[in-house]
Amino acid sequence: MGPTKLKNELLSERRGRRISKHRFSRLVLLIAVIFVFCLAAFGLNLLLHGKIENRSPSTQVVRELRVESDVEGPPKSKHRGKYFPCEVGLLETVENLVEPAAFEEFAKFSLQYIDREDNTSLGASFAGHQTLDERKMTFYARSQTLHCGFVKGPAGSPSTGFDLEEKDKIFMNKCMIVVSSCIFGSSDFLRRPTSKLMSEYSKKNVCFVMFVDQPTLSTLASEGNAPDDNGKIGLWRVVVVKNLPYEDMRRTGKVPKFLSHRLFPSSRYSIWLDSKLRLNTDPMLIIEYFLWRTRSEYAISNHYVRHCVWEEVLQNKRLNKYYHKAIDEQFMFYQSDGLIKFDATDPNTPLPSYVPEGSFIVRAHTPMSNLFSCLWFNEVDRFTSRDQLSFAYTYLKLKRQNPDRPFRLNMFKDCERRALVKLFHHREFPSPPNAP
Repeated sequence: MGPTKLKNELLSERRGRRISKHRFSRLVLLIAVIFVFCLAAFGLNLLLHGKIENRSPSTQVVRELRVESDVEGPPKSKHRGKYFPCEVGLLETVENLVEPAAFEEFAKFSLQYIDREDNTSLGASFAGHQTLDERKMTFYARSQTLHCGFVKGPAGSPSTGFDLEEKDKIFMNKCMIVVSSCIFGSSDFLRRPTSKLMSEYSKKNVCFVMFVDQPTLSTLASEGNAPDDNGKIGLWRVVVVKNLPYEDMRRTGKVPKFLSHRLFPSSRYSIWLDSKLRLNTDPMLIIEYFLWRTRSEYAISNHYVRHCVWEEVLQNKRLNKYYHKAIDEQFMFYQSDGLIKFDATDPNTPLPSYVPEGSFIVRAHTPMSNLFSCLWFNEVDRFTSRDQLSFAYTYLKLKRQNPDRPFRLNMFKDCERRALVKLFHHREFPSPPNAP
């Protein structure tokens, strides 16, 4: 091998080593860049997580109030959970429907309502100022005068809220059968009942009433849902509520939800729909199926997953649905007054669940049904606005205090509720209540 050739081979070998070193350096640099990027992303995630966890309590409540669908947490699949409708044996038509004589079987007594309180030291309150002794006596199913909202203050004092125009009161006083809902604080879109699925009888004889406040009315109008000359949007008769009785929009919504017998004093039946639901079934078929056929005076579905109040308390606290101290105080009070855990294996358990899915309620306006509604509303006013926490206590105490006067409540399957309505997500949620 000549000197020149040997020299060339040495140069070539050195050049190859330099190229290999250069490639290795690039690879190391690339790995370092990827590592730094991942570390930065992980650190940012930790930073954001820390900011979320260190929020003020009120901000956490706002965040959790937005988790308000029938799905707990983000959906794991496009089917969004495991809850589906089931078959409901409705009649095919409303023709030849005859109201049964079940009203004769229900408890009979007379209810009057406290209209005014003159104690100026406590201030005026929409629900009034019910003492614990007065509260105790109201659970007896007998002729009585009790607190049930719409309580005025002393003569000359300002209104306590839920003010309606006279023309709306006149219309509502004539309603015999009612479907009602509400949107306050522009918290939802308007869900119109599916008109083509409603019978001509129901369109003529059932009052479809949507309660809104002025901001909601303005929002609906801006979205092309302004009421016509008759105050209607589709089947809904829009009734504007002025001077809302509570800052907590959720608590304000309990007024039309529970007190339909007070808002519609001539009505015999009512159906309540949460604003996240669209009615896809004729209301007369609903009344026949849930009330007439079962000879019931009140119908509400069980919760789709939870059945014990203990579980509901933990869930409300876990999701910061309300202030934990207020929930604890309410729960301790109920336990001290006889609330027990739900036991599905106990043959004497009076209901299939102690936790309702309260977005859909069917009622006959009987004395016992009206009393239960007043009692439940008073609990929501006295304690938290989470009505699922107070349902079982109110029902069980009413049953316990009146062994000879049964309250005929039909708690049906949640899948039946899903078969009759279309479920949507809320658009926006009201602000959380002020800290106590």
